[in-house]
Amino acid sequence: MSGVDVFVIATFENSIYIELAITALEQQGISKEFILAAPLDKRKELRGVFDTIHKSDGFSLFDGPSILGTCLMLLGAIYGYVLEWGPILWGIIGAVSGMLIGFLIKLLLLKKNKRGRATITSEIVLMVRCEDRKWEMVEKILWDHFALGLTKL
Repeated sequence: MSGVDVFVIATFENSIYIELAITALEQQGISKEFILAAPLDKRKELRGVFDTIHKSDGFSLFDGPSILGTCLMLLGAIYGYVLEWGPILWGIIGAVSGMLIGFLIKLLLLKKNKRGRATITSEIVLMVRCEDRKWEMVEKILWDHFALGLTKL
């Protein structure tokens, strides 16, 4: 290759579109030696339910229970003035029951959502080495074939 070489890195879902993109790149004069497609291994173990101080998956398990517990505590304390056990006990009962209900709702949502897994995942990384003048053409081909992400080095 002559001129300045660039590396184009793109991610794709595992579909026929990556094969079509590679074929289109080869038809535009990019040799097979300058194209690399590498599949990614998927995570085999499930994500942990609880976050730690060192890692978090962005799905908080305690925000909903805290909000619901606060609301029910407030309602328990307000209506506790007219109920028999008083506002303090009804506030505590409201807080505990709100947190339990909120926690159960979050767990159900978490199970339904398959532990927060996104619906679109990158499964294949495609690396293309090309001349700098061909960058726009390679970029257009990859976007036209539904690349999930793209960068140029």
